[in-house]
Amino acid sequence: MAELTWPRGGHLLGLAGRLGTGLRVCLTLALSSLSFSRGCTPSKMRRFLRSGHDPARERLKRDLFQFNKVRSGNEETAGAQTVEHGFPHQPSALGYSPSLRILAIGTRSGAVKLYGPQGWSFMGLHRENNAVVQIYFLPGQCQLVTLLDDNSLHLWSLKVKGGVSELQEDESFTLRGPPGSPPSATQITVVLPHSSSKTLYLGTESGSVFVVQVPGFRTLEDRTISSDAVLQWLPEEARQRRVFEMVEALQEHPRDPSQVLIGYSRGLIVIWDLRGSRVLCHFLSSQQLDSVCWQRDGRLIVSCHSDGSYCQWPVNPDTQQREPLRSCVPYGPFPCKAITKIFWLTTRQGLPFTIFQGGMPRASYGDRHCISVVHSGQQTAFDFTSRVIDFTVLSEADPVAAFDDPYALVVLAEEELVVLDLRTAGWPPVQPPYLASLHCSAITCSHHVSNIPLKLWERIIAAGSWQNTHFSTMEWPIDGGTSLAPTPPQRDLLLTGHEDGTVRFWDASGVCLRLLYKLSTVPVFLTDTEPSEHLNAQGEDEWPPLRKVGSFDPYSDDPRLGIQKIFLCKYSGYLAVAGTAGQVLVLELNDEEAEHVVEQVEADLLQGQEGYRWKGHERLCARPGPVRFEPGFQPFVLVQCQPPAVVTSLALHSEWRLVAFGTSHGFGLFDHQQRRQVFVKCTLHPSDQLALEGPLSRVKSLKKSLRQSFRRMRRSRVSSQKRRPAGSPGEVPERSCRTERTGLQNMELAPVQRKIEARTAEDSFTGFVRTLYFADTYLRDSSRHCPSLWAGTNGGTVYAFALRVPPAERRMDEPVRAEQVKEIQLMHRAPVVGILVLDGHSVPLPEPLEVAHDLSKSPDMQGSHQLLVVSEEQFKVFTLPKVSAKLKLKLTALEGSRVRRVSVAHFSSCRAEDRGEHHLAVLTNLGDIQVVSLPLLKPQVRYSCIRREDVSGIASCVFTKHGQGFYLISPSEFERFSLSTKWLVEPRCLVDSRKPRTTVVPAMGQALRRPWAAPGGNSGSQSDGEGKTARGVCEHTWASLGPDMGWKEERGPQGNREEAGPRDGASLCSIDERVLKEIQSTLEGDRGSYGDWRSQQVAMSQVSRPGAQAVR
Repeated sequence: MAELTWPRGGHLLGLAGRLGTGLRVCLTLALSSLSFSRGCTPSKMRRFLRSGHDPARERLKRDLFQFNKVRSGNEETAGAQTVEHGFPHQPSALGYSPSLRILAIGTRSGAVKLYGPQGWSFMGLHRENNAVVQIYFLPGQCQLVTLLDDNSLHLWSLKVKGGVSELQEDESFTLRGPPGSPPSATQITVVLPHSSSKTLYLGTESGSVFVVQVPGFRTLEDRTISSDAVLQWLPEEARQRRVFEMVEALQEHPRDPSQVLIGYSRGLIVIWDLRGSRVLCHFLSSQQLDSVCWQRDGRLIVSCHSDGSYCQWPVNPDTQQREPLRSCVPYGPFPCKAITKIFWLTTRQGLPFTIFQGGMPRASYGDRHCISVVHSGQQTAFDFTSRVIDFTVLSEADPVAAFDDPYALVVLAEEELVVLDLRTAGWPPVQPPYLASLHCSAITCSHHVSNIPLKLWERIIAAGSWQNTHFSTMEWPIDGGTSLAPTPPQRDLLLTGHEDGTVRFWDASGVCLRLLYKLSTVPVFLTDTEPSEHLNAQGEDEWPPLRKVGSFDPYSDDPRLGIQKIFLCKYSGYLAVAGTAGQVLVLELNDEEAEHVVEQVEADLLQGQEGYRWKGHERLCARPGPVRFEPGFQPFVLVQCQPPAVVTSLALHSEWRLVAFGTSHGFGLFDHQQRRQVFVKCTLHPSDQLALEGPLSRVKSLKKSLRQSFRRMRRSRVSSQKRRPAGSPGEVPERSCRTERTGLQNMELAPVQRKIEARTAEDSFTGFVRTLYFADTYLRDSSRHCPSLWAGTNGGTVYAFALRVPPAERRMDEPVRAEQVKEIQLMHRAPVVGILVLDGHSVPLPEPLEVAHDLSKSPDMQGSHQLLVVSEEQFKVFTLPKVSAKLKLKLTALEGSRVRRVSVAHFSSCRAEDRGEHHLAVLTNLGDIQVVSLPLLKPQVRYSCIRREDVSGIASCVFTKHGQGFYLISPSEFERFSLSTKWLVEPRCLVDSRKPRTTVVPAMGQALRRPWAAPGGNSGSQSDGEGKTARGVCEHTWASLGPDMGWKEERGPQGNREEAGPRDGASLCSIDERVLKEIQSTLEGDRGSYGDWRSQQVAMSQVSRPGAQAVR
């Protein structure tokens, strides 16, 4: 009877885990008393309780883990918003608000991103994944209108909620024509937000201008400006010409809001009186119209045309101007491309700025993407390496000012954003604090280093300042809004390797990914392009006066220069960089410019074995003689692997002054202090011919790969046919002496496991070295520990070498010696992706020099150490030095996924500062991120992070030491995510300059606003936006809620004490139903890792916080 009762009791406890704390305790006590009455001991009872549902452990997991990332579209995820770094992928539209000083960028995927000062950004995503064609801010309002390629208009508002601003889509609208009208009748070509902020003028392909009221998007049909209405006001000679086509331009009179300029594509320009519904004056050009600009005083109109010319038309309603005052072809007389956009801006000095896009000579420079600036006899055609999407000019925002006085030119290109200083001679570029062009050369690898020492940080910044002398000293001009982000708690670096042989150092401490320093490895090698050559070099008399701008350069001089692996020691300043052609450079930081010879050492990984011939690319030729290096990281030794295959793994131990490197042929160890090779180990299998072909010559291997694939499929089919059907438990196989591989194929697996196809030694790339790891541990015996090097291969083999490193006083006299002590072969030959040694307290060994700098405790060398080997299919713990299996976690067999990335991370509690645990952060090929405990290998949480189809994103993922991560969502953007409740980079900002109201948040870090808090005082479009919420809840409910939720008291704006609960019964009269549901879910205890606890708004701002207790 007890056997039937206790599983049901365990089920009741499982249900009680989702109920209140009191009920759970009562059920536990009741079941305990029942167990003793039935004769069952507590140990027997625990057998029926499901593992992983310990209430105390579940509470601790909520304090340690929380998944946060950017939400896209209508996706609903738990947690706060993180941030995207880099340049938006495939930008399609640009908008700017002179009053708010905010920039907006739209993309082809339907995203809208707003930018202000450093640390300030918003993002919104249309429900439809249509491209954003145009963006317009409503004058004087915190609202903007977007036009999509499906001809729909969308109204967005910046609203203040919880002390921060949020970007929300209010409504959408599609212009409808009369029944039976063609689609072109309402196809919007241009939008004009009127200065009253109450109406939008929509120009269409049919030539009509529709008027729409906002908000509400109500069409005012009686105010439509049709082409027939305009035609009746034109003279007879203008009517005879076919002057009407689509509307190309709409401009409001700079001084008189009752006048609107309408430009048609066939060259007709009219000034329309909104009050009298009539044409005040018109201008007729012989060329097709592309754009117009109205001078600030309204006395002059400048139009640009398809033949590369622009014309000036004086505005005088009393006198009709038949010909332009001046017509100019800037790059004539030969045929030129169209000038698509033009600005005519006045200055106090008298001479205006003329800024236009296009107009280049068609035959010679028709493929250039240029924007020309003409002022005071100086003319420059800024040449961009990618297509120009749009541009705008920042000038005097006061509408009553007499002059424009432009000060900055903002250009949105397809691959970068460039800002030029128009007040400094030469018009130099302004260094952007964000929107960095991460993919100026294609990213090939990345490496994250946490908590950089201040001295190293300052030295890197000083080295980068030498490279920024060509930038303007102007402050970033897009500075509207207020960033609420505090100073980051620590300094983090993200290093990216690029295809052109450069390594870029990014400040990844907060929201903005800012470039600090760029390292180039090109000067070490002989390439086709010498460093002295300058792409921008051009004679003074050259015409057109082209000047290259921007950092985007997609072309690489030599693909062999690509960086594949990076390893930086933050304590010693040593840097190891490995590339595509087997080159390994060791660099050290130097604050001064230097010229020296880079010592070269060759490492033959084949060790003279005969019968192997490298079919891939050749090695890079090092530059002979001394090489001059600028301040920063300077190479002092070059290790060239032979064959020159891609370096697949790299490890640096700066305390022992050793660097280990691996390729598809083997691995080696190099002593960079003595400049000598310690040893090399060939891991190449005799049948592995693909490893000898290289990544740049795989065409010949296609036939062999297909043949192997068909063989593997045939083996799988045959083995499935031979598999014996399930029989009675007592049956045994007829043949018990099969080989290991055959037995694996034929054995019956448990229902929860998947069948794993065994690999063989003949599979390709078995010698591919996947990971290298240095450790000071017990390798030979348990009496003494020694330095060691561990290497894991693609064939599931782990090599362990014992190292003898001389003491410091004899370091330069005696060589480092190595001896292979152990070799481990995993059963399924799954690729080894990670190796880790745990000390006597089951804590990962500290980094080199970390203990010497008092940043970590000394490892426990008294107890027995453990070795963790992570393969693509499983985690396995071995004891050291005997290397006997202790624990195992089968990932592939249980879940069908494979490990792609693994890293050790320290997760700190958001409640207790001194509480933290080391765990493994794991990324699988399905895009899931899991946290696995150490050393028991218990899965803690799992989150869906990356789409399984996004192979590039999964391959680019990199974890940090504190539970954060980065991965590429596009070639130009990193998305940041967090697994920790304590370490989170979250966007938080405010549009206006008013100080946000202080609110109380739960101590657990969740962003629940107090339901009794009154909406903040906001005006205009920056209202709280939530409406009036009903108020009413029993006072005892809040009394019982307070201790459970962990409310904290905070200081108000005047320093007064704010209590977490209501002070009187009048404020407890009502509550929103949604808040009640959240309270109920909290009391029931079902807020697991997947609970949606935060507001589902597409809002952002930026904050880097050492805990999740931010004021929201």
